[in-house]
Amino acid sequence: MRADITSGRAVGFLLDLIDSTGADRVRARVGLPRPAPEDLREARRRLPSGLPALPSSVLLWMLQEDDPELNAVVWRLLTDRDTALRRAVLNGVPFGPGPLPTVEVDPVLRDNYEPPPVPERVARLGLVPALRESTTMAAAREATSMVYRREHWQTVAAADRENSLPGYVRWALAVRPDCPPSLRAQFGAHRKFDFRVRQAGITTGPAEYAVGHGPALDALKVLSLGHVMFPRRIAEAEDALRPLVRDHLGDHEEAWAVLAQLLGTFHGTTEELIVTAGAIA
Repeated sequence: MRADITSGRAVGFLLDLIDSTGADRVRARVGLPRPAPEDLREARRRLPSGLPALPSSVLLWMLQEDDPELNAVVWRLLTDRDTALRRAVLNGVPFGPGPLPTVEVDPVLRDNYEPPPVPERVARLGLVPALRESTTMAAAREATSMVYRREHWQTVAAADRENSLPGYVRWALAVRPDCPPSLRAQFGAHRKFDFRVRQAGITTGPAEYAVGHGPALDALKVLSLGHVMFPRRIAEAEDALRPLVRDHLGDHEEAWAVLAQLLGTFHGTTEELIVTAGAIA
């Protein structure tokens, strides 16, 4: 069974989780060549065209690199509703855990774009009053577009603790990938609320995404580029998948051949794919 071009990178990502000797035997069995070294800058330049639809949390992991070049890639992936993230990128706001005061803005972005204007209502009332009077989703999205720095999130959390913010504001903030998990938890848990968060593509981290996101081919395509897109966090995904690969596939060539054959049409998660391939073999 020869792995096609589409699935080759995805299978290769999983093969890198076993020992090199076993991986070489499997590559020969499924007709998968060793990956050629690639230039990091060129790989990043090609990113948007080669990716499936990304859960919004993946964009956050990319922003957490605090890398101007990666931020320019994220910019091309943002939608019209991502006004706050656009503000953050153009203002050099850091997303990583360190104390970095500001991130250099990519020259192409700096020379061709300006941060969106401050909404009139926020300029007139101030952030918290504007949030409190946001009784429609449109008003909430407009006001929350000014929440993009760490101190803004702290102000929002304090205001909500003092007196709960309107539901539309909580909704608009909770589905943002950069919403602090502690604030999302502070907003409370409800089945509809949790559904909206999942629908927005929010995950707890690369480990959850690696194991539980489907279809498996899409997730593995993204993870196979993790060293390019979010190198600081790709190890979390690898650590979550490694025991599954070891227990269900190992260096069993037939199991890998089954996995390569299933991958293109399998609709389940990566965990389900690995377990299924091992069971069939």
